[in-house]
Amino acid sequence: MIDLHCHILPALDDGALDLDDAVAMARQGEEDGVETVCATPHIRHDHDVVIGELARRVAELNAELRGRGVGIRVTTGAEVAETALPGLTDDELRLASLGGGGRWILLEPAPGPLGDSLDAAVEALQRRGFRSVIAHPERHPHAQLGAHLARLVRRGALVQATAAMLEHEQASPVIVELAQRGLVHLLASDAHSSRAGRPLRLSGGFAALRAAEQLAGRIDWMAREAPAAILAGQDVDPPFSPVCA
Repeated sequence: MIDLHCHILPALDDGALDLDDAVAMARQGEEDGVETVCATPHIRHDHDVVIGELARRVAELNAELRGRGVGIRVTTGAEVAETALPGLTDDELRLASLGGGGRWILLEPAPGPLGDSLDAAVEALQRRGFRSVIAHPERHPHAQLGAHLARLVRRGALVQATAAMLEHEQASPVIVELAQRGLVHLLASDAHSSRAGRPLRLSGGFAALRAAEQLAGRIDWMAREAPAAILAGQDVDPPFSPVCA
């Protein structure tokens, strides 16, 4: 499995507190069957993350993991707030792209219900040669969430839900319904620490989706094929179409 959204870089944003915490997160993922983790620190006004330093920080973490016998691989990336986009150059966006593939941006919606500003951000990225992965839509519920996601998907965006929320009694039915409508393409951990909060774990979320008969045939594409293509900077066309109820 590939985790495209994880705050594993130590002492950088609100993620791993230190190097030991980052290594412990990687061990969590390895035990869960995760092979590759995309490090996605926040690019937004309340975190002082220097995009030009990300490759070095990832290389240092990978060296530490190898030295401690952890087999998981970390790649570059970032979680870019929609409000931060106007201040970023194309070169910075390429460095912040998932896997460094130069194509896909993990886009963090503004707080609250999804709004027109997110559509504008997706379109702005398209004009600049990038495509969007919309992060954790389950955090932005509103009556027209499905219709809004369908509109974004038709514009070329993909949607990433948080795996741990599929193990949550209240959130799981909402995410499963969105997935059945072709509006969830990826699961990620969005883990921030090994010591609290969501673990670096994907298997429980995929198990919940696999239990829905309609989704069983999509799991390999969601867990491996699509994220691998994203990391490589390739275009991704889902093998299922969005359904607007």
